[in-house]
Amino acid sequence: MARRPKTGIDRPGTPESPQGGAVTEHTTGVAHVAELIRHTVPTMHPAGIPFVAGPAAVAVLARRHRWIRTPATALALAGATFFRHPTRVPPVTVGAVVAPADGEITIVDETVPPVDLGLGDQPLPRVSTFLSVFDVHVQRAPVAGRVVSVVHTPGKFLSADLPAASIDNERVSMRIATSAGTGGATVDVGVVQIAGLIARRIVCEREVGDEVALGETYGLIRFGSRVDVYLPAGTVPQVLVGQRAVGAETVLATLDSSVPT
Repeated sequence: MARRPKTGIDRPGTPESPQGGAVTEHTTGVAHVAELIRHTVPTMHPAGIPFVAGPAAVAVLARRHRWIRTPATALALAGATFFRHPTRVPPVTVGAVVAPADGEITIVDETVPPVDLGLGDQPLPRVSTFLSVFDVHVQRAPVAGRVVSVVHTPGKFLSADLPAASIDNERVSMRIATSAGTGGATVDVGVVQIAGLIARRIVCEREVGDEVALGETYGLIRFGSRVDVYLPAGTVPQVLVGQRAVGAETVLATLDSSVPT
């Protein structure tokens, strides 16, 4: 999930802060402790419930048998960790394109996008984020806008960090029309969920016509995968290969209304 910080109370300027501003509003007492736990321990994506509930139930039923209880508990904890769904706060930068997932930036180049995106046959800037099994595996909308197309393409299950995975692997391609650029011109941004070597399930929770907010969670891939973002021609990526990306927060690029559509 992505959200804006909970705004607090506007206050006038002080000697320490002449400009004034807003203060985050917090609760007190037991409610404050609960709030701290909620902000520290991430929630879990609903898709992970079966992967946690099953082993957890076995651990409870076999609590007198350590040889069953211990591995079942470990599986439940591993499932909860994999399907964690931390809160993120997208940037307020006008025209920001944010990382669609947590992981390592493995490709920054220009290439012809997959046909299923419908973005033409000319090379476009691409930024690829590789997700290991230890990364958060929910996907987030790189821009705010309207979903123009969603296409599932069957394919292979090559290692997701290989360049050929963009075309050969099973994937779900989503195109978003956005007017979030610096001048409000509408451009299309493509985001592609790509299955990996051990990933066998891609979940896309959005359909054509849906509106998405910047950084909003829209899908999930399990287990190990990659997400490609295709930017409008002329857009300059602001990240480097090897950089760690934080989904919904790391800025990949900034859209410019002067970029041709």
